[in-house]
Amino acid sequence: MQDSQPTRDNAFHRSIGLFSGTAINMTQMCGIGPFITIPIMVAAMGGPQAVIGWIAGAILAMADGLVWAELGAAMPGSGGTYVYLREAFQYRTGKLMPFLFIWTMLLAIPLLMSTGIIGMAEYLGFFFPNLGWWPVHLVSLAATALVTWLLYRRIESVRSITVALWVIMLVSVIGTAAAGFSNFNAAFAFTYPADAFGSRFFVGLGAGLIIGIYDYLGYNTTAYIGDELRNPGRTMPGSIIISVIAMMFVYLLLNISVLGVAPWQEIAQSKSVASLVVERSWGHAAAAVMTVLIIVTAFASVFTGLLGGSRVPFEAARDKVFLSVFGRLHKKHGFPHVALITMGVVTGIGTFFDLTEVINMLLTAIIIVQSLAQIAALVVLRKRQPGLARPYKQWLYPVPCLVAVVGWVYVYFSASTLSLILSGVWIVAGLVVFAVWARVNQSWPFAPVEIRETYLEKQ
Repeated sequence: MQDSQPTRDNAFHRSIGLFSGTAINMTQMCGIGPFITIPIMVAAMGGPQAVIGWIAGAILAMADGLVWAELGAAMPGSGGTYVYLREAFQYRTGKLMPFLFIWTMLLAIPLLMSTGIIGMAEYLGFFFPNLGWWPVHLVSLAATALVTWLLYRRIESVRSITVALWVIMLVSVIGTAAAGFSNFNAAFAFTYPADAFGSRFFVGLGAGLIIGIYDYLGYNTTAYIGDELRNPGRTMPGSIIISVIAMMFVYLLLNISVLGVAPWQEIAQSKSVASLVVERSWGHAAAAVMTVLIIVTAFASVFTGLLGGSRVPFEAARDKVFLSVFGRLHKKHGFPHVALITMGVVTGIGTFFDLTEVINMLLTAIIIVQSLAQIAALVVLRKRQPGLARPYKQWLYPVPCLVAVVGWVYVYFSASTLSLILSGVWIVAGLVVFAVWARVNQSWPFAPVEIRETYLEKQ
């Protein structure tokens, strides 16, 4: 592994080191996720052995993170997967793969935001336990509309919001864990059902791995800011590895503390598990404060997520690799309003589904066009661009790639039938839209491929 990489341009100052890079990853990894998924994980695994789901998720995140590390260090800057697929697959299929990736993000990013809105609505149930189906979904739609409206203007910086989100998240995690351990019953946390590791274990593990990897999403954040990393060959893999290991311990401690407060069957049925834990340990008033903090965390994470997500199709359209309508800016405020409105609408629709189903749909949407495609991109680029500067080369290659492939395939086929159908239909629809777009723009397959090895040219 090399220790340095030449600066490709003067647009960015390399100021982010290993510590700050790790903090950035961890902030993105732990939002409202564990507060809404612990009950789902416990129910899927069928008992306190749910902790294995977090470990399995960490293994998959680690293997996949090393794919991101090599690609991100070699091709730093904004774009992430979009750039990697563009560079790797341009030789045979032109702009197809980056187009499909952006198309998939139109579904995946809003679905991720939907989980935050759903979680927020579930925690509102602590204050309004008798809300019916329609009131809950009207609140979800109103929250989505409010976020979209707040973003319907030029937002110069979200640094203060991100810092506040990080602080609130830390207080929520530490507070919930402390409450759990202050009223801890080891019999609840470590008494396993008779069939805990029986024939149904691997079925439950598949469902648990889906939840686990969802909670680790964000370990790749530094790959999107590679041009700002100091010593990327060290910072990129280091920040990913440390953040995954650190969050694994955070999730394990949080999970064990929660399981020690009540029987696992009760935990599995809870819609606001952090509120339950704090109330049992410290009383209703403390639980109310914790619930407010988690609701604020959920809302803020959706705000920042939609802000960044709406820029993804805009950048691709500006590069003439996606539908031109998404490249339009608001005439007065200069932000990508078409992408924002589109993602806001999809987010609202997503809130009408069950949380588990949304997580299933989210992961199946990205596994083929992002996760597996990136692994293929790493292999292709090693063959097609052997001279590309790689500040970090994947340790034990190709073992992490193989582990990631097995893990992602396992997750994909463990998902619900509905999510598999939806992901398949979405990809097919993307192929049809691409064919029309390529015809109009005289791109492959209606014209020869245009090869531009961007990062080789910059060396």
